[in-house]
Amino acid sequence: MYLLLRWGINTIALVLTSYLVRGIHISNLWAALMAALFLGLVNAFIKPIIIMLTLPLNILTLGLLTFVINGLMLSFVSWAVPGFGVDSLLWAILGALILSIISTCLSIFIVSSK
Repeated sequence: MYLLLRWGINTIALVLTSYLVRGIHISNLWAALMAALFLGLVNAFIKPIIIMLTLPLNILTLGLLTFVINGLMLSFVSWAVPGFGVDSLLWAILGALILSIISTCLSIFIVSSK
């Protein structure tokens, strides 16, 4: 049940992000659901490996490389999921930042309302 709740929160956050960030496009609800699912899988399995591989550079940049990695993960999802698109890496970085803020706020709101 928790995974379905997280998937729903991330889908809502992704749709809200596409409304707020001009460079992120979602064609329909199915694309949003698949993009949120794929983004969750990418963040769970691929992102930790990339974070570990780039750890020295991430330390050198005082963690700012993490924003770029999050943007790359969002760009990868846009490449893999039809109906979901990101115009450039800059939009992906901004979108990932907005997406994480919205997702965190929604999670706090939904979990605290239980």
